[in-house]
This record gives sequence, C-alpha cells and structure tokens, in this order.
Amino acid sequence: MAQNPALAADHRVRLLQGAQELFPALVEAMDAALSDIQFETYIFDFTGSGASVAEALERAARRGVRTQLVVDGVGTGALPDGWARRFASAGVQVRVYSPLGPLGLLLPQRWRRLHRKLCVVDGCVLFCGGINVLDDLHDPNHGALAAPRFDFAVRATGSLVALASDTMDQLWWRMQALRDMRERRLPEALQALRAASAARHAADEVAQQGPAMRAALLLRDNVRHRSRIEKAYRRAIGGARHEVIIANAYFMPGGKLRRALLLAARRGVRVRLLLQGRYEYFMQYHAARPVYGALLAAGVEIHEYAPSFLHAKVAVVDALGERPWATVGSSNLDPLSLLLAREANVVVEDAAFAADLRERLVQAMQQAGRRMEPARYAGRPLGQRVLDQVAYALMRLALWVTGKRY
Repeated sequence: MAQNPALAADHRVRLLQGAQELFPALVEAMDAALSDIQFETYIFDFTGSGASVAEALERAARRGVRTQLVVDGVGTGALPDGWARRFASAGVQVRVYSPLGPLGLLLPQRWRRLHRKLCVVDGCVLFCGGINVLDDLHDPNHGALAAPRFDFAVRATGSLVALASDTMDQLWWRMQALRDMRERRLPEALQALRAASAARHAADEVAQQGPAMRAALLLRDNVRHRSRIEKAYRRAIGGARHEVIIANAYFMPGGKLRRALLLAARRGVRVRLLLQGRYEYFMQYHAARPVYGALLAAGVEIHEYAPSFLHAKVAVVDALGERPWATVGSSNLDPLSLLLAREANVVVEDAAFAADLRERLVQAMQQAGRRMEPARYAGRPLGQRVLDQVAYALMRLALWVTGKRY
C-alpha cells in the first residue's frame, strides 16, 4: 500500500522539539539570510524568547533582506505599537490574515484561520510545525508555565522548500490584491492577482516533480486541498502493521478517521494517543471526551499529558518496521483544522527520523502522561459528563452553521 504519492527522495529533515530548539535554529537561519525571509504564524508573541525571533527579522530587514511576515488576525491581531514601529523602521513587511472587524467571530467566514507555521529562508530551508512564536514557558491566557509546552517542528531542505515558498508567495499576493482593492487601487490589485496566479502555477509544477519516496509537504486549504492532510493520516493508519502513535492537542476526529483507528486496533496494531490533559479551552477540552469511549473499548490507549500544555500535532506509524511513516505539522485532528483552517504538515518516511520522534513520544507518555483507564473514563463525575456533551453538541452545531460534514 503506497503511503503517499507526493513523497520525493531529495530531502534532509531534522526534528526540533519546542521553542528551545526551534528558535535558535530560526535565528541562525535568519541571521545568515542573503535575499529573503517568508514567515507565517498563527501567534506571534514578543514575550521572552519570542523577542529573539522578532529581533532576527529586524536585523535581516535592516541589512536589506526582503522580509515578509504574515500573522493571523485571531491568533495575533495587531502587533504591539512598539514592535510595529520597529518593524516598519527596519523594513519588515507585515500583513494580518483575515482581521476580525467589528463583528469578530460572529461571522462564520471568519472561522477560517491561518493556522500553519511556515518559514522559508532564501528559498533553501524550510521550518514547519506546530510551534508558534511563543515562549515555551509563557501562555498569553494562563501566564507563566511551570513546565515547557510540548510541541514539535522540523527544519527541512529539498524540493518541498520551493512548494512552501510558492504557496506563501501566493497568499502574500492575494492579501496584497485585497488590500489594493479595498483602497481602490485597481491596477495594483490586478498586478497582485497575476502574481498570485503565477505562484500557484509554480507550486503546481513543483508538487508534481520527483518520485514517491521520502518526504513531502502537505497543505490544507479551502479550495484545492481540502482533505489532503486527513487522507494522509488515514492512509498511514490503514497501512499500519505494528504501531500507531499520535500526539495531538485538540483531538476530535471525524467518523472516517475514528474508524481507521478502531480498525487498526482491532486487527492487532498497538494504537497509542497522547492528548491534552490540562484544561486550556472549554470547547476543545470537553468536546474531545465523548469520542474516547469507543476508542478505549477497542483497545486504543489514551494517555493525557499533564505537566504543561500539549500543543503537538505529530504522528508516527511503524517506526521500527519496514515502512516507517511520520508527520509533524500544524494540523490538529479536529474540525477546525481539518475543515476550516490553512494548515501545513511535513510527512517523512525515514527510519532514523521516525525512531527519534517515537522515542520522544514514548518518553512523554511514560514520564509525563496519565493513562486513561476505561473504568476511570466511565466513572467521570456527572457534571463533567454534562459539560462534555454540551461542548460536543456546540461543536456539531458550529459545523452545521458552516455547512460542513465531518
């Protein structure tokens, strides 16, 4: 069973855990940049180590590197005044994806967010994963954390970098065109749309090159790649022979993905899930729990991570077998990611990479996870079960409002 037809064999991919490993690698690449930096993130927070990334962007722009930053209108919003002035003075170009406006999230179309975390430097190196520009020991809503956030990213070189760069170019020029049209600068808007179309064509050509072997960049959008990431997960789980390990922050899989996990467990594959054990957001925390019952009954192991917030969106399948498969990215296994948001995951078929990721996940489950026993799940207090069902119903209602099936 082929794992993914887009895989190509010309890549070098390195796993990075947490901002403590990602940020120094990002800063090193930005400080060596010669021509351009493209950066997209959901959250850009300047507290603590997040400032080191901002300072690297500022330094690059001051020495003449074309520096483009896109942040999400919900995750980040407008930049702090001081940093906005510093970026403008240095020449860092900043765009805000889908600003909320006066009605905020009351408009369902505003639920489509830029959730991917991508950075391309000089068209040669890509950083992709689930890690925002956010200090490991700081949370905007909860303050200081006692332990670092659990999350991953990758540093990659190879043909997938061009696809990421062209995709980011396409979004940048579309946003530029929208801004020009709002300001009634129609000639500039048409020029920006032509640039976006050219970027899309280039991305299509890159995506079709190379044999199906080692690594690929999977993108999810609301036009042409609506289910690409979910299908990759289902394909890998469906082909699993020995083991599936998934770490996911906001876990509410749809029917097809749930069935893939259940079937894997029933045919003897050891399926382990490392999920959020600390309360972060009402909807994501409680809406996940009603799906636990069937999984536990089929023999799926569920481990809840408690020392800090689990923010990872990674998986590894048959890491010690003949066909190892792993993915690291921004996509949660919930309807917000799989149906609405722009997401990006890197898929890798490499024994050493898969074994490295597996070791870190197993260590987290053994040392920092609390296994959910079926009896403990069934014995949840009535109040918690009510909240779980309310959150689940609200999530289903939100999907109905968007017209999506999941």
